[in-house]
Amino acid sequence: MTEAVENVDILIVGAGPVGMTLHLALAAGGQKSLLLDRRPLAALQADPRALALSHGARELLEQIDSWPTRAATPIETIHISQKDGFGRTLIDRSDYRLPALGYVVRYRDLAAALAANLAEGSLLAEAEIVDIHADDDGTTVALRHAGQLRTIRCQLLVHAEGTPGDDPAVTVSDYAQHAVICEVTPTPSHNRRAWERFTPDGPLALLPLGDEYSIVFTLPPAKADTVMMLDDAGFTDVLQAQFGQRLRFASPGPRSRFPLALRQRKTLVDGLQVWIGNAAQTLHPVSGQGFNLGLRDAWQLAETLLADGFDRDHRECIAASLQRYAASRQLDRRGGAFFTDKIVKAFSNDLGPLNLARGLGLLALDLCPPARHFVAKRMIWGARAWP
Repeated sequence: MTEAVENVDILIVGAGPVGMTLHLALAAGGQKSLLLDRRPLAALQADPRALALSHGARELLEQIDSWPTRAATPIETIHISQKDGFGRTLIDRSDYRLPALGYVVRYRDLAAALAANLAEGSLLAEAEIVDIHADDDGTTVALRHAGQLRTIRCQLLVHAEGTPGDDPAVTVSDYAQHAVICEVTPTPSHNRRAWERFTPDGPLALLPLGDEYSIVFTLPPAKADTVMMLDDAGFTDVLQAQFGQRLRFASPGPRSRFPLALRQRKTLVDGLQVWIGNAAQTLHPVSGQGFNLGLRDAWQLAETLLADGFDRDHRECIAASLQRYAASRQLDRRGGAFFTDKIVKAFSNDLGPLNLARGLGLLALDLCPPARHFVAKRMIWGARAWP
Protein backbone atom coordinates (compact mmCIF):
# COMPACT_ATOMS: atom_id res chain seq x y z
CA MET A 1 0.00 0.00 0.00
CA THR A 2 1.18 3.52 -0.75
CA GLU A 3 1.73 5.65 2.35
CA ALA A 4 -0.77 8.52 2.67
CA VAL A 5 0.63 11.97 2.02
CA GLU A 6 -0.59 14.92 4.09
CA ASN A 7 -0.73 18.27 2.30
CA VAL A 8 -0.12 21.64 3.92
CA ASP A 9 0.53 25.07 2.46
CA ILE A 10 3.43 26.11 4.71
CA LEU A 11 5.51 23.84 6.96
CA ILE A 12 7.70 25.55 9.57
CA VAL A 13 10.51 23.39 10.94
CA GLY A 14 11.40 24.70 14.40
CA ALA A 15 8.82 25.75 16.99
CA GLY A 16 11.02 28.07 19.00
CA PRO A 17 10.01 31.72 19.43
CA VAL A 18 11.00 32.65 15.85
CA GLY A 19 9.06 29.79 14.29
CA MET A 20 6.01 30.40 16.47
CA THR A 21 6.13 34.14 15.70
CA LEU A 22 5.99 33.39 11.98
CA HIS A 23 3.14 30.91 12.47
CA LEU A 24 1.06 33.36 14.52
CA ALA A 25 1.76 36.31 12.22
CA LEU A 26 0.59 34.23 9.26
CA ALA A 27 -2.49 33.08 11.18
CA ALA A 28 -3.36 36.70 12.01
CA GLY A 29 -3.53 37.31 8.25
CA GLY A 30 -5.64 34.23 7.59
CA GLN A 31 -2.87 31.95 6.31
CA LYS A 32 -2.56 28.46 7.79
CA SER A 33 0.77 26.79 8.52
CA LEU A 34 2.00 23.75 10.45
CA LEU A 35 4.80 23.83 13.04
CA LEU A 36 7.20 20.95 13.48
CA ASP A 37 9.76 20.47 16.27
CA ARG A 38 11.98 17.61 17.37
CA ARG A 39 11.64 18.59 21.04
CA PRO A 40 8.65 18.05 23.34
CA LEU A 41 6.67 21.20 24.07
CA ALA A 42 7.62 20.95 27.76
CA ALA A 43 11.31 21.27 26.81
CA LEU A 44 10.62 24.49 24.93
CA GLN A 45 9.00 25.95 28.02
CA ALA A 46 11.65 24.75 30.48
CA ASP A 47 14.62 26.56 28.93
CA PRO A 48 16.03 28.96 31.60
CA ARG A 49 18.13 31.15 29.26
CA ALA A 50 17.59 34.89 29.24
CA LEU A 51 16.84 36.78 26.03
CA ALA A 52 17.47 40.47 25.41
CA LEU A 53 14.52 41.81 23.41
CA SER A 54 14.44 45.29 21.92
CA HIS A 55 11.42 47.56 22.24
CA GLY A 56 10.91 46.96 18.53
CA ALA A 57 10.52 43.22 19.25
CA ARG A 58 7.89 44.03 21.87
CA GLU A 59 5.94 46.08 19.29
CA LEU A 60 5.89 43.07 16.94
CA LEU A 61 4.92 40.52 19.60
CA GLU A 62 2.11 42.70 20.95
CA GLN A 63 0.46 42.57 17.52
CA ILE A 64 0.00 38.81 17.94
CA ASP A 65 -0.96 39.06 21.65
CA SER A 66 2.23 37.27 22.71
CA TRP A 67 4.11 39.79 24.82
CA PRO A 68 4.92 38.31 28.30
CA THR A 69 4.30 41.53 30.24
CA ARG A 70 4.72 40.17 33.75
CA ALA A 71 7.87 38.22 32.92
CA ALA A 72 9.73 41.06 31.18
CA THR A 73 12.26 43.25 33.02
CA PRO A 74 12.65 46.67 31.33
CA ILE A 75 16.04 48.13 30.37
CA GLU A 76 15.80 51.88 30.85
CA THR A 77 19.47 52.79 30.43
CA ILE A 78 22.52 51.13 28.87
CA HIS A 79 26.01 51.99 30.11
CA ILE A 80 28.80 51.21 27.62
CA SER A 81 32.46 51.39 28.67
CA GLN A 82 35.81 49.63 28.45
CA LYS A 83 37.94 48.04 31.15
CA ASP A 84 41.12 49.96 32.05
CA GLY A 85 40.28 52.74 29.61
CA PHE A 86 38.55 56.09 29.53
CA GLY A 87 35.38 57.07 27.70
CA ARG A 88 31.84 55.85 28.12
CA THR A 89 28.43 56.18 26.47
CA LEU A 90 25.08 56.26 28.22
CA ILE A 91 21.89 55.50 26.26
CA ASP A 92 18.63 56.49 28.00
CA ARG A 93 15.10 55.49 27.02
CA SER A 94 13.81 59.03 27.75
CA ASP A 95 15.68 60.30 24.66
CA TYR A 96 13.31 58.20 22.51
CA ARG A 97 10.12 58.68 24.52
CA LEU A 98 9.87 54.96 25.10
CA PRO A 99 8.92 53.03 28.25
CA ALA A 100 12.16 51.04 27.81
CA LEU A 101 15.01 50.55 25.36
CA GLY A 102 14.52 46.82 25.63
CA TYR A 103 13.56 43.99 27.95
CA VAL A 104 15.07 40.84 29.40
CA VAL A 105 12.84 37.78 29.27
CA ARG A 106 13.47 34.13 29.99
CA TYR A 107 13.25 31.95 26.90
CA ARG A 108 10.68 29.75 28.62
CA ASP A 109 8.39 32.69 29.41
CA LEU A 110 8.43 33.97 25.85
CA ALA A 111 7.88 30.45 24.50
CA ALA A 112 4.93 29.97 26.86
CA ALA A 113 3.35 33.30 25.82
CA LEU A 114 3.59 32.33 22.15
CA ALA A 115 2.47 28.73 22.66
CA ALA A 116 -0.65 29.90 24.51
CA ASN A 117 -1.92 31.30 21.19
CA LEU A 118 -1.34 28.17 19.11
CA ALA A 119 -4.46 26.51 17.77
CA GLU A 120 -4.98 22.84 18.58
CA GLY A 121 -3.25 20.62 16.07
CA SER A 122 -0.97 23.35 14.73
CA LEU A 123 2.21 21.87 16.28
CA LEU A 124 3.77 18.45 15.85
CA ALA A 125 6.21 18.11 18.74
CA GLU A 126 8.76 15.28 19.14
CA ALA A 127 8.86 14.89 15.37
CA GLU A 128 12.10 13.58 13.87
CA ILE A 129 12.74 14.47 10.24
CA VAL A 130 13.98 11.48 8.28
CA ASP A 131 14.27 13.00 4.81
CA ILE A 132 13.61 16.22 2.90
CA HIS A 133 13.11 16.07 -0.86
CA ALA A 134 12.54 19.26 -2.84
CA ASP A 135 11.28 19.45 -6.41
CA ASP A 136 9.95 22.12 -8.73
CA ASP A 137 6.48 22.10 -7.19
CA GLY A 138 7.23 21.98 -3.46
CA THR A 139 8.90 19.86 -0.79
CA THR A 140 8.19 16.43 0.65
CA VAL A 141 9.19 15.85 4.27
CA ALA A 142 9.35 12.33 5.73
CA LEU A 143 9.25 12.22 9.50
CA ARG A 144 8.76 9.95 12.48
CA HIS A 145 6.11 11.10 14.97
CA ALA A 146 4.44 9.21 17.84
CA GLY A 147 6.05 5.98 16.66
CA GLN A 148 4.73 6.28 13.11
CA LEU A 149 6.25 7.32 9.79
CA ARG A 150 4.45 10.24 8.17
CA THR A 151 4.90 12.10 4.92
CA ILE A 152 4.01 15.77 4.58
CA ARG A 153 3.90 17.61 1.29
CA CYS A 154 4.19 21.41 1.50
CA GLN A 155 4.23 24.25 -0.99
CA LEU A 156 6.67 26.23 1.17
CA LEU A 157 9.19 24.87 3.68
CA VAL A 158 10.53 27.31 6.29
CA HIS A 159 13.66 26.37 8.23
CA ALA A 160 13.61 27.99 11.69
CA GLU A 161 15.21 25.19 13.69
CA GLY A 162 18.19 27.10 15.07
CA THR A 163 21.94 27.40 14.56
CA PRO A 164 23.09 25.33 11.55
CA GLY A 165 25.72 22.66 11.97
CA ASP A 166 28.19 21.71 9.27
CA ASP A 167 26.56 23.04 6.12
CA PRO A 168 28.50 24.10 3.02
CA ALA A 169 25.89 26.81 2.40
CA VAL A 170 26.87 28.53 5.69
CA THR A 171 30.04 30.59 6.16
CA VAL A 172 31.56 30.46 9.64
CA SER A 173 33.89 32.94 11.34
CA ASP A 174 35.08 31.62 14.70
CA TYR A 175 35.63 34.34 17.32
CA ALA A 176 37.78 32.04 19.51
CA GLN A 177 35.54 33.07 22.41
CA HIS A 178 33.09 31.27 24.64
CA ALA A 179 30.14 32.85 26.47
CA VAL A 180 29.76 31.85 30.12
CA ILE A 181 26.21 32.53 31.28
CA CYS A 182 24.74 32.72 34.77
CA GLU A 183 22.75 34.97 37.09
CA VAL A 184 24.14 37.00 40.00
CA THR A 185 22.70 39.29 42.66
CA PRO A 186 23.99 42.89 42.43
CA THR A 187 24.50 45.44 45.21
CA PRO A 188 23.12 48.05 44.91
CA SER A 189 20.11 47.00 42.82
CA HIS A 190 20.37 47.25 39.05
CA ASN A 191 17.75 50.03 38.78
CA ARG A 192 16.85 48.71 35.31
CA ARG A 193 20.29 49.50 33.89
CA ALA A 194 22.15 47.18 31.51
CA TRP A 195 25.93 47.28 31.19
CA GLU A 196 28.10 46.48 28.19
CA ARG A 197 31.68 46.33 29.48
CA PHE A 198 34.39 45.71 26.91
CA THR A 199 37.48 43.85 28.12
CA PRO A 200 40.55 42.45 26.30
CA ASP A 201 38.99 38.97 26.68
CA GLY A 202 35.69 40.01 25.09
CA PRO A 203 32.47 41.82 26.01
CA LEU A 204 30.89 41.42 29.44
CA ALA A 205 27.14 42.10 29.45
CA LEU A 206 24.94 42.56 32.52
CA LEU A 207 21.21 42.35 31.78
CA PRO A 208 18.61 43.12 34.47
CA LEU A 209 16.32 40.14 35.06
CA GLY A 210 13.93 40.38 38.01
CA ASP A 211 16.12 41.36 40.95
CA GLU A 212 19.18 39.70 39.41
CA TYR A 213 21.60 40.33 36.60
CA SER A 214 21.84 37.81 33.78
CA ILE A 215 25.56 37.70 32.94
CA VAL A 216 27.05 37.03 29.50
CA PHE A 217 30.76 36.67 30.28
CA THR A 218 32.85 36.38 27.09
CA LEU A 219 36.25 34.70 27.43
CA PRO A 220 38.84 32.78 25.39
CA PRO A 221 38.13 29.02 25.57
CA ALA A 222 40.98 28.23 28.01
CA LYS A 223 39.88 30.95 30.43
CA ALA A 224 36.27 29.78 30.09
CA ASP A 225 37.45 26.29 31.11
CA THR A 226 38.99 27.74 34.25
CA VAL A 227 36.00 29.92 35.11
CA MET A 228 33.60 27.00 34.75
CA MET A 229 35.62 24.99 37.30
CA LEU A 230 35.76 27.73 39.95
CA ASP A 231 33.61 27.61 43.05
CA ASP A 232 31.05 30.39 43.55
CA ALA A 233 33.44 32.61 45.51
CA GLY A 234 36.19 32.23 42.92
CA PHE A 235 33.80 32.95 40.06
CA THR A 236 32.51 36.07 41.80
CA ASP A 237 36.08 37.32 42.28
CA VAL A 238 36.90 36.87 38.58
CA LEU A 239 33.66 38.57 37.54
CA GLN A 240 34.33 41.44 39.93
CA ALA A 241 37.85 41.91 38.56
CA GLN A 242 36.55 42.09 34.99
CA PHE A 243 33.69 44.47 35.74
CA GLY A 244 35.21 46.80 38.32
CA GLN A 245 33.90 48.19 41.60
CA ARG A 246 30.77 50.10 40.51
CA LEU A 247 28.67 47.12 41.66
CA ARG A 248 29.22 44.17 43.97
CA PHE A 249 28.12 40.66 43.02
CA ALA A 250 26.99 37.70 45.09
CA SER A 251 25.06 34.40 44.91
CA PRO A 252 25.97 33.27 41.39
CA GLY A 253 23.59 30.70 39.94
CA PRO A 254 24.37 27.66 37.77
CA ARG A 255 26.74 28.37 34.91
CA SER A 256 26.57 27.26 31.27
CA ARG A 257 28.72 28.04 28.25
CA PHE A 258 28.67 27.96 24.47
CA PRO A 259 31.18 28.79 21.71
CA LEU A 260 30.75 31.97 19.68
CA ALA A 261 30.96 32.36 15.91
CA LEU A 262 29.42 34.40 13.14
CA ARG A 263 27.42 32.05 10.90
CA GLN A 264 25.72 33.36 7.77
CA ARG A 265 23.79 31.44 5.15
CA LYS A 266 24.92 32.57 1.73
CA THR A 267 21.40 32.57 0.26
CA LEU A 268 18.17 32.71 2.25
CA VAL A 269 16.08 31.04 -0.46
CA ASP A 270 16.48 27.82 -2.43
CA GLY A 271 13.53 27.07 -4.67
CA LEU A 272 10.50 26.87 -2.38
CA GLN A 273 12.52 26.70 0.83
CA VAL A 274 13.54 29.66 3.01
CA TRP A 275 15.74 30.03 6.12
CA ILE A 276 15.01 32.46 8.98
CA GLY A 277 16.34 33.27 12.47
CA ASN A 278 19.41 31.40 13.65
CA ALA A 279 19.01 29.02 10.73
CA ALA A 280 19.83 32.00 8.49
CA GLN A 281 22.41 33.77 10.67
CA THR A 282 23.91 33.46 14.13
CA LEU A 283 25.58 36.58 15.53
CA HIS A 284 27.84 37.30 18.49
CA PRO A 285 25.68 38.14 21.54
CA VAL A 286 27.26 41.60 21.95
CA SER A 287 24.50 44.26 21.94
CA GLY A 288 21.83 41.54 21.89
CA GLN A 289 21.08 41.78 18.16
CA GLY A 290 20.80 38.17 17.00
CA PHE A 291 17.45 37.10 18.44
CA ASN A 292 15.81 40.41 17.55
CA LEU A 293 17.06 40.00 13.99
CA GLY A 294 15.42 36.56 13.88
CA LEU A 295 12.07 37.94 15.02
CA ARG A 296 12.25 40.58 12.29
CA ASP A 297 12.99 37.78 9.77
CA ALA A 298 9.79 36.01 10.80
CA TRP A 299 7.69 39.15 10.76
CA GLN A 300 8.89 40.35 7.38
CA LEU A 301 8.43 36.92 5.79
CA ALA A 302 4.84 36.85 7.03
CA GLU A 303 4.23 40.40 5.78
CA THR A 304 5.64 39.57 2.33
CA LEU A 305 3.65 36.35 1.90
CA LEU A 306 0.41 37.95 3.08
CA ALA A 307 0.87 41.09 1.00
CA ASP A 308 1.52 39.08 -2.15
CA GLY A 309 -1.33 36.67 -1.43
CA PHE A 310 -0.10 33.10 -0.90
CA ASP A 311 -1.26 31.12 -3.93
CA ARG A 312 -0.57 27.45 -3.39
CA ASP A 313 -1.48 26.62 -6.99
CA HIS A 314 1.13 28.92 -8.52
CA ARG A 315 4.65 28.11 -7.47
CA GLU A 316 6.02 30.99 -9.55
CA CYS A 317 4.14 33.47 -7.35
CA ILE A 318 5.50 31.87 -4.17
CA ALA A 319 9.03 31.83 -5.57
CA ALA A 320 8.75 35.51 -6.51
CA SER A 321 7.54 36.36 -2.99
CA LEU A 322 10.51 34.55 -1.50
CA GLN A 323 12.95 36.44 -3.71
CA ARG A 324 11.38 39.74 -2.66
CA TYR A 325 11.66 38.68 0.97
CA ALA A 326 15.34 37.75 0.59
CA ALA A 327 16.14 41.07 -1.07
CA SER A 328 14.29 43.02 1.62
CA ARG A 329 16.29 41.34 4.41
CA GLN A 330 19.76 42.09 3.06
CA LEU A 331 20.24 45.51 4.68
CA ASP A 332 19.10 44.37 8.14
CA ARG A 333 21.06 41.10 8.04
CA ARG A 334 24.28 42.60 6.72
CA GLY A 335 23.97 45.62 8.99
CA GLY A 336 23.46 43.45 12.07
CA ALA A 337 26.36 41.15 11.21
CA PHE A 338 28.68 44.04 10.36
CA PHE A 339 27.74 45.98 13.50
CA THR A 340 28.35 43.13 15.95
CA ASP A 341 31.38 41.72 14.15
CA LYS A 342 33.26 45.02 14.02
CA ILE A 343 32.48 45.83 17.66
CA VAL A 344 33.85 42.47 18.84
CA LYS A 345 37.01 42.73 16.74
CA ALA A 346 37.66 46.36 17.67
CA PHE A 347 37.21 45.92 21.41
CA SER A 348 38.49 42.38 22.14
CA ASN A 349 42.17 43.26 22.48
CA ASP A 350 44.54 45.26 24.68
CA LEU A 351 46.50 47.27 22.12
CA GLY A 352 47.45 50.72 23.42
CA PRO A 353 46.63 52.79 20.30
CA LEU A 354 43.31 51.01 19.86
CA ASN A 355 42.52 51.51 23.55
CA LEU A 356 42.93 55.25 23.05
CA ALA A 357 40.87 55.24 19.84
CA ARG A 358 38.08 53.25 21.52
CA GLY A 359 37.97 55.68 24.41
CA LEU A 360 37.75 58.64 22.06
CA GLY A 361 35.02 56.86 20.10
CA LEU A 362 32.91 56.18 23.20
CA LEU A 363 33.38 59.76 24.36
CA ALA A 364 32.42 61.14 20.94
CA LEU A 365 29.35 58.91 20.83
CA ASP A 366 28.26 60.20 24.22
CA LEU A 367 28.82 63.85 23.26
CA CYS A 368 27.24 63.62 19.79
CA PRO A 369 23.49 62.92 20.12
CA PRO A 370 22.87 62.26 16.38
CA ALA A 371 25.52 59.53 16.31
CA ARG A 372 24.30 58.05 19.59
CA HIS A 373 20.69 58.09 18.39
CA PHE A 374 21.70 56.37 15.15
CA VAL A 375 23.28 53.50 17.10
CA ALA A 376 20.42 53.31 19.62
CA LYS A 377 17.71 53.23 16.97
CA ARG A 378 19.62 50.53 15.10
CA MET A 379 19.58 48.44 18.27
CA ILE A 380 15.87 49.09 18.93
CA TRP A 381 14.36 48.69 15.45
CA GLY A 382 17.07 47.32 13.18
CA ALA A 383 17.16 48.52 9.59
CA ARG A 384 13.56 49.76 9.92
CA ALA A 385 15.03 52.68 11.87
CA TRP A 386 17.21 53.77 8.95
CA PRO A 387 16.00 56.28 6.36
